[in-house]
Amino acid sequence: MHTTIPAGLTRKQAELFAKLDPERLPRHIGIIMDGNGRWAKRRHLPRIAGHKRGVTAVRDVVTLASNINLPALTLYAFSAENWKRPKTEINFLMALLRTYLKNEVPLMNEHNIQLRYIGRIHELAPEVQERMAWATEQTARNTGMIMTLALNYGGRAELIDAFQSIVRAAANNGGLEHLKIDEELVSRHLYSNLPDPDMVIRTSGEMRLSNFLLWQLAYSEIYVTQTLWPDFTGADLLEAIADFQKRERRYGNVGAAV
Repeated sequence: MHTTIPAGLTRKQAELFAKLDPERLPRHIGIIMDGNGRWAKRRHLPRIAGHKRGVTAVRDVVTLASNINLPALTLYAFSAENWKRPKTEINFLMALLRTYLKNEVPLMNEHNIQLRYIGRIHELAPEVQERMAWATEQTARNTGMIMTLALNYGGRAELIDAFQSIVRAAANNGGLEHLKIDEELVSRHLYSNLPDPDMVIRTSGEMRLSNFLLWQLAYSEIYVTQTLWPDFTGADLLEAIADFQKRERRYGNVGAAV
């Protein structure tokens, strides 16, 4: 079967894509971007150098994902636990986020990418929220890949917020006595209405989810790579997808994949 190579791929990316089944691409990929600090430490550089280089990795991966028509990509950019880091590093990360959004919106529009966010956005600084809202408005009319940034995000916090939302909705519609809680109801009250990720990628070799999309990743395929995030490329994303396509997803059944 001849595979049509999407436009915009490098030679290496095209060679890797040619080995994939384009009909079996994941609908949604989540990425835990880890290893910026270790990348910088190995080079005897300050941690902020790793974060800067991580932005380049984001650009390469997002561009590749858009070029192959991946429907949705969610990036774990700043967790609720990251507030424990030194204040100087947090301030730098927030400034880097504002710069990233300003600089990357033209690329998002060029690639027809719609930008969204999940997390407790209201707790971020006003100037950060303002830039985020601007970037959302600038890309709102795009109809291609949906890119979601998880900012001030925690999976447990999302579930708490979902349960509180369910209780408020029930109280406004006749009270709690008739409330029926099932998976569909909980899913409707989560931050995002996207399909659950088919796979989650974790860079830097760590073997944990770090409070990322705990509800949504129940049946996601997990792919862990030793590559640190600043070194992760679009080609690495294609290799992860190739590994995904080798797996049999049974969802608790036996025999042929579902």
